Amino acid sequence: MTKEKAQARREHLQRMRAEQQRKERRTAFLMWGTGGLVIVLLVGVVGFYLVKQARETSLDAVVSVKYDGGQHVWNKVAYKETPPVGGEHNNYWQQCDIYDKPIHSEHAVHSLEHGAVWITYRPDLPADQIAKLKNVATSTGQQDYMLMSPFEGLPAPIVASTWNHQHKFDSPDDPKLGAFIKRYQNGADTPEPGATCGGPDAIVTTADQAPLPPEPTGQSQTPMDTASPQPSQSQQ
Repeated sequence: MTKEKAQARREHLQRMRAEQQRKERRTAFLMWGTGGLVIVLLVGVVGFYLVKQARETSLDAVVSVKYDGGQHVWNKVAYKETPPVGGEHNNYWQQCDIYDKPIHSEHAVHSLEHGAVWITYRPDLPADQIAKLKNVATSTGQQDYMLMSPFEGLPAPIVASTWNHQHKFDSPDDPKLGAFIKRYQNGADTPEPGATCGGPDAIVTTADQAPLPPEPTGQSQTPMDTASPQPSQSQQ
């Protein structure tokens, strides 16, 4: 082989190697670029979901007030909030349960004092919406600290209340309702944490079935706020 042919062969091999290297770099660039794009898209999707979830469950609209516990009375109370979120209340608390008729606010507020969530709704709320609301009430949080009943004159279709805290809702499908229950049921503002929301002294009747109990006379006994084991926050 002449020098010219050998040189030409070497140059040809160099060109082939250079072309192969360019192809490898191009393939690597495409692979890394595609992988990077996928990662960016995944981060974007996850970020969007987290932001969307945070917005949907934000409790920035919660209205908070300040009431001290232990204000037991026998008379009917004119409450500032609708429905009430604290203040004076009857010596008897309402049995935590799902009621299809209105209950006395004075009993319900006593249940709030014990850590209950009180879900109220307008009596004319459509039946399918009430059914969904009952499903939320019976599947979220602690059932022995859940109170639900219709309430006349609400400022929104649905209002959830705990002691010192309240949130309005337009639909039972609103994820903020579940978030409210989880955060405030037996929350930090509960005046009597661990007190029962049931027991033999609890009121089980609705407002149309029985009036507020009269003030006892003589040696009549008033109910005691019976303590039960400290409830734990539900994460359902």
